[in-house]
Amino acid sequence: MGVPAFFRWLSRKYPSIIVHSVEEKGKECNGVRIPVDTTKPNPNEVEFDNLYLDMNGIIHPCTHPEDKPAPKNEDEMMVAIFEYIDRLFNIVRPRRVLYMAIDGVAPRAKMNQQRSRRFRASKEGVELAEEKHRIREEIIQRGGYLPPDEIKERFDSNCITPGTEFMDNLAQCLRYYVADRLSNDPGWKSVTVFLSDASVPGEGEHKIMDFIRRQRAQPNHDPNTHHCLCGADADLIMLGLATHEPNFTIIREEFKPNKPRPCALCGQLGHEIKDCQGTAREKQGQHDEFADTMPVSEQEFIFIRLSVLREYLARELTMASLPFPFDFERSIDDWVFMCFFVGNDFLPHLPSLEIREGAIDRLVNIYKDVVHKTGGYLTQNGYVNLERVEMIMQAVGVAEDNIFKKRKEDDVRFLSRANSEGWKQRYYKTKFDVDVTDEDFRQRVVKSYVEGLCWVLRYYYQGCASWKWYFPFHYAPFASDFKDIKGMFTDFEKGTKPFKPLEQLMSVFPAASGNFLPQTWRNLMTGPDSSIIDFYPDDFAIDLNGKKYAWQGVALLPFVDERRLRAALADVYPDLTPEEVKRNSLGSDVLFLGKSHPLFDFIQELYRTESHEGTEIPPELCHGIQGTLNLDDDPILPDKTVESPIPMLRDISHNSSIGRSRSHFHVIIKCLFLFIFRIPSKVLKPGDWEKGNREPWRPQLGFNPNRQQAHLDQSSFRALRFEETQCTAFFSYSLLN
Repeated sequence: MGVPAFFRWLSRKYPSIIVHSVEEKGKECNGVRIPVDTTKPNPNEVEFDNLYLDMNGIIHPCTHPEDKPAPKNEDEMMVAIFEYIDRLFNIVRPRRVLYMAIDGVAPRAKMNQQRSRRFRASKEGVELAEEKHRIREEIIQRGGYLPPDEIKERFDSNCITPGTEFMDNLAQCLRYYVADRLSNDPGWKSVTVFLSDASVPGEGEHKIMDFIRRQRAQPNHDPNTHHCLCGADADLIMLGLATHEPNFTIIREEFKPNKPRPCALCGQLGHEIKDCQGTAREKQGQHDEFADTMPVSEQEFIFIRLSVLREYLARELTMASLPFPFDFERSIDDWVFMCFFVGNDFLPHLPSLEIREGAIDRLVNIYKDVVHKTGGYLTQNGYVNLERVEMIMQAVGVAEDNIFKKRKEDDVRFLSRANSEGWKQRYYKTKFDVDVTDEDFRQRVVKSYVEGLCWVLRYYYQGCASWKWYFPFHYAPFASDFKDIKGMFTDFEKGTKPFKPLEQLMSVFPAASGNFLPQTWRNLMTGPDSSIIDFYPDDFAIDLNGKKYAWQGVALLPFVDERRLRAALADVYPDLTPEEVKRNSLGSDVLFLGKSHPLFDFIQELYRTESHEGTEIPPELCHGIQGTLNLDDDPILPDKTVESPIPMLRDISHNSSIGRSRSHFHVIIKCLFLFIFRIPSKVLKPGDWEKGNREPWRPQLGFNPNRQQAHLDQSSFRALRFEETQCTAFFSYSLLN
């Protein structure tokens, strides 16, 4: 989603969506640390029910931070992850559910982006090491001083991918962490904890969304549930809006542009490595001490209030004199869909649409003009009306000439060119190496992009429609190329399955990260006789594509052919050890409870009687949560010692939690529901449309564990009834799986 461009644009246009979090700190008395009491009311004056952690956004900054010294080893990394989760739990204080989701095997549509990132990370790591060595030699030759280069193994962040030993160890450590907190932290005692580790297929944020969709379809779901999702990816904002939940908040680290970073060579602030002049001569050993005590300001957290964003969008999207009834929830879905055109994790953005050039505002204005002619909305329940989308695209296409002309005038590099014409021909020749007159090729690109739009919307609203589909080009077509697209898409192939973890590693890893794979599999990346050696180029070009930095450019890597990959792997699959076979298998979510949880005795009885698989969760014992429980082969049971996988942390000698019941969630659809929910209090005032409202967060819904039975002021509530075949837009999305 153009991170950080999209979030920066959103926060500037709708400033009141953001408030700073209030975070209580632990105290120290006579050398004893006193932790924060998270059983007390939330100091942010709002009570959250469910906290969802998109764990990859926690794992990366804890294992290889950019603004402070990195952990010395894997054990310190795990402790840093524990401390990060503790901070978030302290700020949010969920009362019902904590759901931790780690990225599992991704759909092919996402794996292309992962492949690009991991190849870049490997390439940049090698280039940085070479640059450090070169500049070090230059500084020493001219009489400068640098402490001896510390010899240590470089942490390869590519190991944060399903199927590696690191991810398997992380899952074991998180199980220990959850058991410890459920046994020893009073704030956790009534919380239902779910861990969806890297063995469970799907991206972390989409596993979270799938959980929310499925639970809100249950007859026992509380529509007043206040959700809080932690993650820095901008698409979380879109996903939160797509749930249509009235109380949805995102928590993330505050984004601070141009934040100073220490020099990668000398560790000092104030310059980049290319400008390093060395350091003052120090006594032996002092440099390490300096690095450890380098001043680091603790990152603060902010809340993004989607209820307030909905207020902004209600004002912006409301349209009068439509030839059909206006439905705000449907217009929200169309807004989410249109944002796909400026970039997402699965499709390149249209060449004429850039966030920094006001592309989203342009799309909204076109939409509000064209929708009077379309006869209806662009999307419904995760499906796209291509005939109406074509009308939007053609309107964007009309503006493309002016957009590229304006870019030419703004860019001094093009001032010397006499021709403001032929931009489409240059684009297709440069990016695709075809002539613009090749109509068949252009239509193939458009068809793939149309499929992508349908896939992404379905992914956001219903789940993965196809695990094998992907966009097979590095660049997008022009909006004006979208002609006669109505019949370009029918449906996706049914019954596709995700890759296994080691298969994904072979699809996204460069040869330099082959050490995370079994030896014979690794040989396929480097061996001259390998039938797929072309998947792993030693070097590759990066097309800046009008951007300033290499990380913004397009990595021109070959796409992996699934059939060729599977054929090559068939010969090496027999070489896997039992441990590797286990890491290559797919798992399911794991549930953890403390002794005081109402469901605790029920699950303990299941283990005592060795009950059959597929036991239904009694929703009255678990905050209305429904699903199926299967007993785990290696559970964490109460009153048994839980050994610490980290030497510096203690064993849990008197465990009071129960965990590792494998849970599966399903949808039960009744013909008639009655939903009663409280409309969040309005926050925006007339002056807030022009400037930001930075007032403290006013509570929208106080926490009441018995609120479903409480007497409620009917003037503050709205009742919705709908039948399965005639659902309102607000709730229909959760009924589709």
